[in-house]
Amino acid sequence: MKKTLAPRLSTLLLSALAAAMAAAQAPVAVEQLIVTGTRAKDRTELTTPTPVDILTQADLVKAAGPGGDLGVALQTLLPSFSFPKQSNSSGADHVRAAQLRGMSPDQVLVLVNGKRRHTSAIVNLDSKIGKGTNPVDFNSIPISAIKRVEVLRDGAGAQYGSDAVAGVINVILENSTGGELTLGYGQNITKFEPTNQRITDGDSPEARGRYGIALDRGVFVFGADVSRRGATNRAGFDQIPFFEEQSPANLALAGKRNYKAGDSQVTNANLWANFEQRMNALDIYAFATFNQRDSVGTGFFRYPDSSANIKSVYPNGYRPETTGKNRDLSLVGGVRSALGAAWFYDASLTYGRNDFDYGVRRSLNASLGAQSPTSFDLGGFAFDQLTANFDANRELNLLGGKPMTLAVGAEIRRDGFKTSAGEVASYFAGSNTNAPIGAQAGPGLQPTDAVSKNRTVFGAYADLSGDFAKTLFANAAVRYDRYSDFGDAFTAKLSGRFELAKEFALRGAISNNFRAPSLAQSAFSFTTTAFGDGGALSSVRTIPVDGAIGRAFGLPELKAEKSTNLSAGFTLAPSKSISATLDAYRINLRDRITISERFSGESLTNTLAATLGLQGVDGINFFANAVDTRTDGVDLVASWNGAAAGGNLRLSVASSWSKTKIRDIKATPARLVSLGLDRTLVGLEEQNTLTTAAPDARHVITLNWSNSRFGAQARVTRHGKSTRVFDFGDGFTPTQTYGAKTQLDLEFEYKPTKQITFAIGGNNITDQYPTRSIDDITYFGNLPYDVLSPIGFNGSFYYARLQYKF
Repeated sequence: MKKTLAPRLSTLLLSALAAAMAAAQAPVAVEQLIVTGTRAKDRTELTTPTPVDILTQADLVKAAGPGGDLGVALQTLLPSFSFPKQSNSSGADHVRAAQLRGMSPDQVLVLVNGKRRHTSAIVNLDSKIGKGTNPVDFNSIPISAIKRVEVLRDGAGAQYGSDAVAGVINVILENSTGGELTLGYGQNITKFEPTNQRITDGDSPEARGRYGIALDRGVFVFGADVSRRGATNRAGFDQIPFFEEQSPANLALAGKRNYKAGDSQVTNANLWANFEQRMNALDIYAFATFNQRDSVGTGFFRYPDSSANIKSVYPNGYRPETTGKNRDLSLVGGVRSALGAAWFYDASLTYGRNDFDYGVRRSLNASLGAQSPTSFDLGGFAFDQLTANFDANRELNLLGGKPMTLAVGAEIRRDGFKTSAGEVASYFAGSNTNAPIGAQAGPGLQPTDAVSKNRTVFGAYADLSGDFAKTLFANAAVRYDRYSDFGDAFTAKLSGRFELAKEFALRGAISNNFRAPSLAQSAFSFTTTAFGDGGALSSVRTIPVDGAIGRAFGLPELKAEKSTNLSAGFTLAPSKSISATLDAYRINLRDRITISERFSGESLTNTLAATLGLQGVDGINFFANAVDTRTDGVDLVASWNGAAAGGNLRLSVASSWSKTKIRDIKATPARLVSLGLDRTLVGLEEQNTLTTAAPDARHVITLNWSNSRFGAQARVTRHGKSTRVFDFGDGFTPTQTYGAKTQLDLEFEYKPTKQITFAIGGNNITDQYPTRSIDDITYFGNLPYDVLSPIGFNGSFYYARLQYKF
């Protein structure tokens, strides 16, 4: 029954909608001017030459649910945006990575009020999505601070610089007066078939508030929110891996839930402020966000009779819990004013910083024996960014018609990345040579891994946009960027919109874009140590390509990823209540950076010992411009507004299809090949991540009705199929395609007064789960569902929300 209920409800919903549309009258629609992807001041969603989505705070609040995660809201509302949950994935348990149009998490640029947002600091090497990337942490931006979000689905390197390969997400902060208080609570309530249990978990209380004060000629808005998301667990019954000792103590755990697969426990706090003031001829502005997030992730279970356990410490085995302390700060200040008779300028200074302290508890360094600590500091990560911008624009009468907009600007930026070593016990080799070295679910960063690197960036651009004819709007932009660590990048973009009729227009764009290697990819170093033959120490290292080992093997220095983006589509608006856009795109991406496969062998060990005096280095991996890809896709967005049943009715349909292919994998460096280490740079699992691990399509149908007292919303989401490939070695590569799934979300609102709104709702109310994983992938029954499934693996989630405006 559960497998067919969602499609039946979807059909019923569409039938009811058709009946409502037949009797509805169309209200007057109000178009929102956009500020992202164009310097022109009169563009809307339908008149911009490239696709832009606008999401209001009300949209985001309903989509996020208790917990208020911006990333979750964006995934719910935008079919082209993916925000997968990962579990047992080290740092990815704590900082989630997002994707736009199936590209890597670091190939989308994030702005706040038009200013570049800094990225996260932690380097994820054990994640599936976002492996080796440093994405922006969307969940460090509180939804209570947001007025709207504009999402440009097109390359924009010529307008904004690095990272804008898949698109740009611009978060516009709230600047209205008055106050608002919100309380919310939610939890998962589900039937978990693998263990035949009714589970209630993931408790998610939240409280948030904001207040805007009208100044004489300005406004000051500030807010705060706190939330907690309880952990979830969707592990199956343990069948005990065959490679573990089949001892009575271990076998006694068979049929129990020893592992954990689910959401991390998260405690989140945010502070923010937004200030605007007119002083004589100057507009002064400033805004800030601060986030403090403590989280607890998970590692795999260690059995009682395991070399990784000391039975006097953990007689029944243990499951380590990773810990994260994330602090995120952004400060922006600037002035806007006229410059002479024709120009207007905006000068600003932006500082952003992210600090992440990584640890593990309920763990052991078994090589230290019973004296081992059980909690460890694994090290610290820090990234900071200081940016100065100067932007100016003016109107030009070039063709005698409507004035065009000329914009020019320059940017100077300093990026800094730093790592610090964990505590000694987290990586130290003790006297027990039969045990693994370092904290389990670690180890920590070693002192030789600690790095500090910075760079400076200079960029300048020019942009001309306007109506070149009555029916033709065009935008041309060029930009030059100079990086102190890798060199130059020149980008250009040409886009246009041609109106064939008042109701119908064609639009398209061509651009080249780039993404500079992150400082983490250039500098990060990490070492794991083990006991070899006779108790000798051996190590495997993640190395920077420009370090001593990298130079010894002739590893090429990292260079920028470069893309050529093409898009073409149309906009249709036959009436004020109906609109539709369709855009096809292609992204050819060259020199894509990935983490390489591990290269190991006696020849490598001997070479490093002979040339650099490094003993016992058994293997290395590194970041490399290893692969070229091509992504093709189509995005459809349509909406209808009408008056029905005493209220306003809105239907929106959004669909996204995309497919990524690998065009070329670069050759393995010649020096490694000469040592007999001729394996591919990009392994099967990473190839899968780049191509078919993300869903091939998503479709979202939303029906929203409201009047002055009541409101109702229904959303049907169809998640497309995806394929996972695992490489367990020795040619064992189990593969599974997970079928498409349909999800139904409902929300109901009641407004007893103009100030008070009470809402109840549920996400995935038909309690859908992904396709069950095949036995070869479930890790001996412990992981029955794939953790990357777009429908999630927690089942139904129900919530209530109370809002008071004043």
